[in-house]
Amino acid sequence: QVQLVESGGGLVQPGGSLRLSCAASKTIFNILSMGWYRQAPGKQRELVATITSGGTTNYADSVKGRFIISRVYAKNTVYLQMNSLKPEDTAVYFCNQKSAVYEYWGQGTQVTVSS
Repeated sequence: QVQLVESGGGLVQPGGSLRLSCAASKTIFNILSMGWYRQAPGKQRELVATITSGGTTNYADSVKGRFIISRVYAKNTVYLQMNSLKPEDTAVYFCNQKSAVYEYWGQGTQVTVSS
């Protein structure tokens, strides 16, 4: 069974930066896209950023210009560089990797932006 292992969350002050990482425990073949989603308390899970196998990226309007998604495709690893963090970025961040036959989710990592 493939697991996505996330790391890099934590507590940061407003204006600070964090880098999230997500690696698959086993090779996932035929990846179509990788991405990050987040869920704040009392809210639905929302898309943060995705990147396709071809390298096309997509960002939520709320994070454009502040967050950067990247990946090492051959290693099933995806990153999220988060800059200029705001309190409203506080949420549990989930890694997602979609193959042609299955969709995988990480367990989530907490990001808290507070002074």
